[in-house]
Amino acid sequence: MGLLDNKVAIITASAGAGIGQATVRLMAKEGANVVVTDFHERRTNEVAEGLIKEYGKNRVLGVPCDVTNSKNVNDMVMQALDKFGRIDILVNNAGRNVLAKIEEVTDEQWDLVMDVNLKGTFLCTKAVVPIMIKQKFGRIISIASYEGFTGTELGEGPYVASKSGIMGFTKALARELAPHGINVNAIAPGIIPNPFLKKVYGSLLDDLPERVPMGRGGKPEEIAGACVFLASDLGNYVQGETLVVSGGLYIH
Repeated sequence: MGLLDNKVAIITASAGAGIGQATVRLMAKEGANVVVTDFHERRTNEVAEGLIKEYGKNRVLGVPCDVTNSKNVNDMVMQALDKFGRIDILVNNAGRNVLAKIEEVTDEQWDLVMDVNLKGTFLCTKAVVPIMIKQKFGRIISIASYEGFTGTELGEGPYVASKSGIMGFTKALARELAPHGINVNAIAPGIIPNPFLKKVYGSLLDDLPERVPMGRGGKPEEIAGACVFLASDLGNYVQGETLVVSGGLYIH
């Protein structure tokens, strides 16, 4: 028996090496039927095919999707509904970042970060909410960041603004949707090293053992575990919260 037996979960940006893929794999392991969706078509198909080999084609759907495009999002959600008959869990994981001082951030960079991080969260949530209301059940989990609380000196103004927006959006929806049996929460990871993060931040990550009370960066699987907790019956009474999973990097 898994924690998510027979549930249907959509995880955005779940084909890259990081939180999304770790989450879709763990949710499948816990018994969920999963939708692998990502902007990158080849990676989406590869991850979906790998999961199909492990769990069977009846439990896995791969759908490339640009979360900033409402038609793409609605088509992806309808494909999931057509295959599985319901949608129980949405994990809004898709995100972009720009590492630049505010005076150097272009309009296009600002718009890109807001479109993926905040608008993407809005569009995916909007698409699944009518389904969840009809079911009288749903779990919406959005990936924010501890930097939404602390800010950063590294030049991530658009990113921090978008992640703070996700936390505010979570609170508003939690109040709005609670009467319909829908739990809405966010997760604020600390620093979760991956190849992309190392490429962008480089030596800025070298002092992690000194900065983090637990002495290390996090693992994608540890954020995935928090997602499963909030998506399962274990998280039934958690509503409108942002769960910080940072190894103590942000203690408040």
